[in-house]
Amino acid sequence: MLEASLSAQDDSRFAPEEVTAGALLLQYVKTQLQGTKVRLQPPTHIHDEDFMIVDKHTMRALEIRATLRDGTHQGSLVHAIRRTVTKSGARLLSQRLASPSTSIPIITERLNLVSEMRDSSPTRQELVALLRRTFDTLRLVQKFAFGRGDADDLLGIARTVEIMQQVAYHLQDYAALKDETSPGEAMANSKALKMNSVLEVLGRLSLDGPTKLAERIIDAIDEDGLSQQHRIEEDEAAVAAGLVQKVVAEEAPGEKIPGQSKRTIGSPNASRSDDAEFDDVWIMRRNASPILERLHKDLDGLKIQKAGLIGRLRDQSGIPSLTLRWTSQGHICHVKSKKDMSSLRAMDGVQGIGSTKSTQSFYLPEWTRLGGHIEQQKLRIRTEEQRVFSELRSQVITNLVKLRRNAAVLDELDVACSFATLAEEQNWVRPILNMSTQHKIVGGRHPMVEVGLSEQGRSFTSNDCFVGADERILLITGPNMAGKSTFLRQNALIAILAQTGSFVPADYAEIGVVDKIFSRMGSADNLYQDQSTFMVEMLETATILQRATPRSFVIMDEVGRGTTPEDGIAVGYACLHHLYYTNRCRTLFATHFHALADMTRGFDKLACYCTDVAEGTDGSFSYVHRLSKGVNRKSHALKVARLAGLPEEAITVAAQVFEELTRNGSDPRGRGSTEESKAAAAGSG
Repeated sequence: MLEASLSAQDDSRFAPEEVTAGALLLQYVKTQLQGTKVRLQPPTHIHDEDFMIVDKHTMRALEIRATLRDGTHQGSLVHAIRRTVTKSGARLLSQRLASPSTSIPIITERLNLVSEMRDSSPTRQELVALLRRTFDTLRLVQKFAFGRGDADDLLGIARTVEIMQQVAYHLQDYAALKDETSPGEAMANSKALKMNSVLEVLGRLSLDGPTKLAERIIDAIDEDGLSQQHRIEEDEAAVAAGLVQKVVAEEAPGEKIPGQSKRTIGSPNASRSDDAEFDDVWIMRRNASPILERLHKDLDGLKIQKAGLIGRLRDQSGIPSLTLRWTSQGHICHVKSKKDMSSLRAMDGVQGIGSTKSTQSFYLPEWTRLGGHIEQQKLRIRTEEQRVFSELRSQVITNLVKLRRNAAVLDELDVACSFATLAEEQNWVRPILNMSTQHKIVGGRHPMVEVGLSEQGRSFTSNDCFVGADERILLITGPNMAGKSTFLRQNALIAILAQTGSFVPADYAEIGVVDKIFSRMGSADNLYQDQSTFMVEMLETATILQRATPRSFVIMDEVGRGTTPEDGIAVGYACLHHLYYTNRCRTLFATHFHALADMTRGFDKLACYCTDVAEGTDGSFSYVHRLSKGVNRKSHALKVARLAGLPEEAITVAAQVFEELTRNGSDPRGRGSTEESKAAAAGSG
């Protein structure tokens, strides 16, 4: 069931439990796909440490594949960065974003290829134009591996192999042009590294067997005949749809028909004329095999006999409209005429089978015998066509491994060209990956928010992020709507993009490889499992505190907001304490519990940053999205409430309550008295 058997050395690498699991899986596949010749790729080891772990909560919170609010594709990270032109390339992109690599050599190799594609726009455009014309080879090959696949699928494979050849030629020409001495040793070394990535991709293309297969397919399949067959099938489908439409219109007026064809019974192409003669449609060329060529010659001879018989009968009857047909009644002679048929009826064995005012039909033994020979010959041709098709399908299976590997190369080129185009369009930079536990991001931006703002004609406020060295935890405060959550998300996304092999939205990016990314950004009730909002929040928080390592990257937003301020502050402090002393990982922690800034003053590697609001003398205000050192103890929630459209009466009541609480020294966020708050603010500022 495997493409290639495992050697004794390879087999020894698998533990007994793994061998048992593999055997059970193969047995299941064999049982479910009985009678199907399956060719599976040999098993390989995949270790957790080879990929960044991005759990489902983080995937959702960072909106990697779908938006958090609507669950739609538009607005997600994949939607914002995808420039791939093939379905399989899009699948590879999504797969890499879900499990970024932690191997610096692999990441560097991907980045080298992206750099090369970005620096050579003409080559990239040529490759993209070629990739647009490819078919989803992995899916097509899979169909043939399961015993399915038709002539269109064979042509799709052949056309894609032809494009693989052209891609190889372009890469070879590009490598030859680049193979020149560059001024300066550093520049030469850099160029050599990037060229190695192109040559490595080129070296993985195996074209000998697939090229012969493609030539055989093109020589065998008659594309004109295949197109004609599709037109006939469409016309027959249109006729069937028209009949359905007629029946529904008569028996259930007004009822909509799912997938209803726009054609009706009266459409010009919906049915064939009763008097029209149609040649048989063949999907294989006459010379696809010696047997097929001989059978077609014999059929041509029988058709000549038929034409001679028609001519003789027309001369004998004097009726040029006489035709020889095959119908559900058998082989008949059909005449559209009221003339006397006595000359024909006088022939031996002639038997009339019906007539109308203007037509007559009868059996003619000579035509019955000849028609039977023609039908038998057509059956032999179709049998031989099926044999040739089966032979081609077997050749696809023989080249299965090479076709899969070549398809993987095309997907990799598609993703590399996509990243290169994106980097050029958005002015992204190449990240530097190392084995430290630091983030050094200068001028970082959020990839989706930046796109959304640019569509509105607005610019994104970039921010730096230096976390992991002297400042292992950044405690971020500030008003609602001032960009705290955006800052958290953008730095997590930059890490994911970098380890995926993409350039990143920043002016400079140096990132220590992240083994796991955790996010605690927002929760909702899970009533089906009897979990409240706060319970869901605590479950996510527990996962982070239990699993984060010193190489992990954690973003947490508003931990503890689902309960009372006192409980929330206690939980928030406990999280910071555990992350600081136990997990010891890079953490961005946003909160409105300002007391946490005072309670964590003894944490030497924790730094406080904030966003702010700029207020005008006329009462207007604007958000300051740029982070700065310090603690901002004003959340300006009432401003957001007014922007949201709360009635002014409600805003007034809220302002009065807030003023009363502040005047009495009570702090709804658990900071203590107003005097203590002012002192704390002065000290932390």
